[in-house]
Amino acid sequence: MGKENQTFVTEFILLGLSQDLQTQILLFVLFLIIYLLTVLGNLLIIILIFMDSRLHTPMYFFLRNLSFADLCFSTSIVPQVLFHFLVKRKTISFLGCMTQIVVFLLAGCTECALLAVMSYDRYVAVCKPLHYSSIMTQKVCLQLAIGSWASGALVSLVDNTFTFQLPYQGQNIINHYFCELPALLKVASADTYSTEMAIFAMGVVMLLVPVCLILVSYWNIISTVIQMQSGEGRLKAFSTCGSHLIVVVLFYGSGIFDYMRPNSKTTKEQDKMVSVFYTVVTPMLNPIIYSLRNKDVKGALRKLAGRKSFSQRQ
Repeated sequence: MGKENQTFVTEFILLGLSQDLQTQILLFVLFLIIYLLTVLGNLLIIILIFMDSRLHTPMYFFLRNLSFADLCFSTSIVPQVLFHFLVKRKTISFLGCMTQIVVFLLAGCTECALLAVMSYDRYVAVCKPLHYSSIMTQKVCLQLAIGSWASGALVSLVDNTFTFQLPYQGQNIINHYFCELPALLKVASADTYSTEMAIFAMGVVMLLVPVCLILVSYWNIISTVIQMQSGEGRLKAFSTCGSHLIVVVLFYGSGIFDYMRPNSKTTKEQDKMVSVFYTVVTPMLNPIIYSLRNKDVKGALRKLAGRKSFSQRQ
């Protein structure tokens, strides 16, 4: 049958992570636990920063934005994946697929920008401590946050415009657990070269450029820390930047692996596993990494717990 006689796709069938029933049940439990930890952890970070005046600083302002982006990022994917673990026919409507990609790219690209902004904030804090308050003003922080969300929206708009202007006819089986762009392009009914180049260009803008900015920031931070005379000062500087650096390595490493490679005709199982890491695991790890390694957050948590216990006694 010629392509002109084929109907346009109204829904996609996702093959998911496994076809084995027992494996799907096990994955459902695992993903549910991870998602609950993600929601609770990121909401807790947002609430703590909002309620504790000691956390009303540029670093925590950006962290609150990062936690909100993580919530959107994870929620755009995981609830649908959990539902698909429980049903035999794993379908998603064309509109649902488009919506998922819009939110996924918006939140994910915003997170890329925010991590770069946070590295700049750490650079100013360590390398220019005397000028920190005059450089990282409330106005500048707000502009940087708005710029991060705007860049995420722009990339999402460009990628979706190129992706969904392609015809999708006949083939509607996606070898993935969600509508990820590289997997979706494999079922398009037209040449995808221009779309792949557009996605690659956006990947350079939102992955490689922020990584370069982060590397420059940390090169200057390390150079400054090495010159410090005080061992306590060095430890404090490395502790301040350590949490952010861990998140950067986890998020960017997996993202670059998925989006900055040539798009092969088949989706390998390792591609799905890498996607699981940055779409499911990393949003859960961010609040854990920042809270466990940060005495200010732990202090705010103890303060909040103390308020609750006091109010209960009353």
